[in-house]
Amino acid sequence: MRRKFIAGNWKMFNGPKATSEFLNKFDAEIKAAPEVQKAVADGKEEIAFFVPAVSLLTAVCGAKEMPVIIGAQNTHWEKSGAFTGEISVPMITEIGATHVLIGHSERRHIFREIDEELNKKVHAAVEGGLTAVLCVGETLEERESGKAFEVIKRQFVEGLKGMEGKTVAEKVIVAYEPVWAIGTGKTASDADAEEICKFIRGLAAESYCAKTADELIVLYGGSVKPENTKGIISQPDIDGVLVGGASLKPESFIQIVKNAL
Repeated sequence: MRRKFIAGNWKMFNGPKATSEFLNKFDAEIKAAPEVQKAVADGKEEIAFFVPAVSLLTAVCGAKEMPVIIGAQNTHWEKSGAFTGEISVPMITEIGATHVLIGHSERRHIFREIDEELNKKVHAAVEGGLTAVLCVGETLEERESGKAFEVIKRQFVEGLKGMEGKTVAEKVIVAYEPVWAIGTGKTASDADAEEICKFIRGLAAESYCAKTADELIVLYGGSVKPENTKGIISQPDIDGVLVGGASLKPESFIQIVKNAL
């Protein structure tokens, strides 16, 4: 049975001080939620935070005694070099983070990252010992023009090109985030989210094998809140959520974690 993966993406919020304060509060929330502690201890649920690069060390140190995963929001594909402003996989692993987001819609659309670059990042991350969370998703224009499945397939296939099925199942998580639902307050219906996530699982079967598809963790991200988590997470092909704004408040995020059980 696939584990639940509940992740918060802090985007460009929470510097080191705010990160420390958040984790102290969230630690108290977890300690007051024995059902969450048991689910994590039993391997049924994982909790993760993807934090700004400047807060990674603070987060790793602050979460050392907590049952949470700390990840980076981006990485370069080279191990080192003249790439001003970038961070590399060895830097991330040296700090102690274990996961990294790759291809978030804001990276694709604001910073014009393309599939070829993202594929190199996925390879670098996995080869360097990180779990890569590859984000895929269509814009409103692409959805309304009937190209959603075409876009998702391209992003999935190109993003994971050259990867073996066993590696994908063990070291890659795929997050579906409809661009039109991020930060807009709009949410794909549970059925819409399931349709795309089921399609992604089908792509895994088509590209690799049924075993890879069955083991692949698929997330939904797009205006996830405590009140819509249960409906989303109850879908058979959705294994977790990638949460934006609602992950910035400990009391809100712990409710999402609880509602996902």
